[in-house]
Amino acid sequence: MRRKDREVIDPMKIADIISRCTCCRIGFYDDGEVYILPINFGYVQTDDTYVFYFHGAKEGRKIDIIQKNPNVGFEMDTDYALHKADIACRHSARFQSIIGNGIVSIVSEPEEKKLGLSLLMEHNSEKREWEFDEKMVNAVTVFKLTVTKMSCKEHQ
Repeated sequence: MRRKDREVIDPMKIADIISRCTCCRIGFYDDGEVYILPINFGYVQTDDTYVFYFHGAKEGRKIDIIQKNPNVGFEMDTDYALHKADIACRHSARFQSIIGNGIVSIVSEPEEKKLGLSLLMEHNSEKREWEFDEKMVNAVTVFKLTVTKMSCKEHQ
C-alpha cells in the first residue's frame, strides 16, 4: 500500500469496517473482459481467514465465469463523504475500504448453503435465527469467496 498512513492493520477495526459494509463488488475476469458484480453478502472469519458468502440465480454469466476462472478481486467500502474545497485539487474524501483477491467456488453441500444464507441474512438484517427449508435452499445458488489477500484503508 502506497499510503501507509492510511493503512488499517488492527484486526478488530478491519472486522468493524467489514461489518458496516453493505455491498461487495466482485471483479470477475471473463475472456478478456472484467465483469464487476455488486452484491450483498454475509461472512465468517476464522483466525486470519475471511470467507464471504453470496447467493444468486442458478444460471447466468457469473455462474459460467466461476466455473471457468475462480480467481477474483473484490472491493467494499463504507462511510464515504466528499470534502469540498475552493480549489479543485484540494477536494478530498473520507472513506473506509477493503480490497483484495480470492477464490470463488459454488457451495453444493446443503448445510454449508444454509450457513451461507444464514450469514447473509444476519449481516443484512442483524437477526441471527433463520430457518431455510429444502425448497428455499434448492432455489438459489450459494457461492463463497475465500480471501487470499486483503488490505484495508481509511481516510478521515
